[in-house]
Amino acid sequence: MRGARVIRIVSTQKVKTVDRKNTRAGGPSRRGFLKGALAAGAAGVAGTTHAATIAGAAGEGKQPAAAAPIEPSSRTIAAETMSTLADDVPKGHVRNPGSDFMVDVMRSAGIEYVSMMTSSALRGLQESIINYGGNKAPEIIVCCHEEGAVGMAHGYAKMAGKPMASMVHGVVGLQHASMAIYNAWCDRVPVIVLAGNTADAAKRLPGVDWIHTAVDEGSIVRDFVKWDDAPASLQHYAESFMRARMVATTAPREPVLIVTDGELQENPIDTAQQLRIPKRVDVAPPVGDAAALAQAAQWLVAAQNPVIVVDRAVHSQDGVVQLTQLAESLNAPVIDLYGRMNFPTAHYLNHTARHRSLIDEADVILALEVGDLWGLTNTVSDTPGRPAKRLIKPDAKVISISDAYLYSKSSYGDIQRYLAADLPIGGDAQATVPPLIEAIRRVGRPGGFDARKEAMQTAHLKMRETARNAAAVGWDAVPISTARLCQEIWARIRHEKWSLVSQPQFESYWPQRLWDFTEYEQFMGGSGGYGIGYGFPAAAGAALACKGTGRIAVNIQPDGDLLMVPSVLWTLAHHQIPLLTIMHNNRAWHQETMHIQRMATRRDRNPETWRMGTLIEKPYVDFATVAKGMGVWAEGPVTDPAALGPAIDRALAVVKSGHPALLDVVTQPR
Repeated sequence: MRGARVIRIVSTQKVKTVDRKNTRAGGPSRRGFLKGALAAGAAGVAGTTHAATIAGAAGEGKQPAAAAPIEPSSRTIAAETMSTLADDVPKGHVRNPGSDFMVDVMRSAGIEYVSMMTSSALRGLQESIINYGGNKAPEIIVCCHEEGAVGMAHGYAKMAGKPMASMVHGVVGLQHASMAIYNAWCDRVPVIVLAGNTADAAKRLPGVDWIHTAVDEGSIVRDFVKWDDAPASLQHYAESFMRARMVATTAPREPVLIVTDGELQENPIDTAQQLRIPKRVDVAPPVGDAAALAQAAQWLVAAQNPVIVVDRAVHSQDGVVQLTQLAESLNAPVIDLYGRMNFPTAHYLNHTARHRSLIDEADVILALEVGDLWGLTNTVSDTPGRPAKRLIKPDAKVISISDAYLYSKSSYGDIQRYLAADLPIGGDAQATVPPLIEAIRRVGRPGGFDARKEAMQTAHLKMRETARNAAAVGWDAVPISTARLCQEIWARIRHEKWSLVSQPQFESYWPQRLWDFTEYEQFMGGSGGYGIGYGFPAAAGAALACKGTGRIAVNIQPDGDLLMVPSVLWTLAHHQIPLLTIMHNNRAWHQETMHIQRMATRRDRNPETWRMGTLIEKPYVDFATVAKGMGVWAEGPVTDPAALGPAIDRALAVVKSGHPALLDVVTQPR
């Protein structure tokens, strides 16, 4: 068939040479198993002695070697396994399990990594990835929690520009992962989630197997995935997976779910069966209507004070270049809402810091993939009654180009309050910018915008100077200011190939105000769903995408976020993912601190009670010790501003050597 790959699993399966004397039908025999168990018991005694030796060396202040694993004794093994050995003797060796074919499907879909916490519901697929696929393309990234696993896939997809898969365990694993899936949904990121299940109730094992399965497992997250399916056959699985990848990567990009049945994974494939994997295809992004773009060009050319506002508008370096060309064609200022790395921070048309005044003065606003168009043009007071006020002029025109017009769901509020733009254009913003530039050129006004350039340059330089002066305030303060934290990092990475893989709002956007962002890969935006616990896994996933590229992944890590998913530290160490983590340790959930203070003041109550439930104290968390315990190089807490720079140098050296590093820095709130 044209465009399809024909698969006969029996002819493509990779078989390793095994010792037939110690196997039965390709697996361990009962005799071989018991012989190995007895040997393991002897090793367990030796392992205990070795552990005591290491403990003694550590007591003497020496750096201990890694302890050898302590194996269980033969008696322990017997107690845990002998009662079921008779039942577990295989009646027929499965030489062509369905999960082998699933691995071929994932490989054909271009999936390089799959993050997962080990799962009995996906045991067949996990084993096939390891032994049939050789744990390469896809390679398993071992995680200790499903939220962290999906969060890593979220960050990887944004940095790598392609989807990563994540495997979660049945009903409970999918519930664990639900917040991370929601973040990806709100952030418009393609993540492929595989959840285990056993659809046929007659095939479920008694007890846990029933509790961890569902009739309609996809219903748990259906309101915040773009598409889901539960394939009933292997051919169905191949077509479903390829469709899922296509749907996820087509604008608007969103997470998808495939419920992966245990029977399909573990049952053998009929050797006479012909299975076909559809070819991988990418859908061309939708482009805005030509007539609408001609109207937009006329309005923009005629405008006296046009403003371009961008959110998740760009998804490659080409997009950064094209957006810059659009702004320069009009000499129009750009406001970047930081949903992605959209526009160079040092460009004379970047006027993000003048957000409010530019919106107030604008006569035409061009909004590119702006998620909250109503909030851009209106404001709501956080006071009882929530009074609203329109920000823009009564006659100001709003042009909105977004793929959100092409798809939405109703249950969750990520679509924001409705605003009817004067000219709404459905389409992918990056794909629509080039024809918009051409439409502007056709309208013409040669040299008509040159007068704006000098004013834009002057205002931009003043904005940057104001930021530098503000950063100098409290330079030597204790705790360390967030401005100094960010500037000390910048001084050490500015001449490197780098990426900021964390959210900047918790540091008052100091990186965007002080650093020079010029490349798309230098920043990937925020969480989308504002779910705490996104930051550290996403940074780890982005660092995985940077691994081997020479790009240094920099994560300015809030303390409250790390406490939700500290096990990501172990994943970084286990896979040797070189991530530079600098803690923004303000020892509080500061956003909530401000809310409680505001509530108490508004109600004429004691504002000092804000400390209860919002501070991370008594005890303070020793993040360096936590990181070391997970196998990550760590230092801190750093409290002296003068010691910060040298400490960053040491951490950076570790990351350049190919290992993760964490530096705990005690900081001011924001």
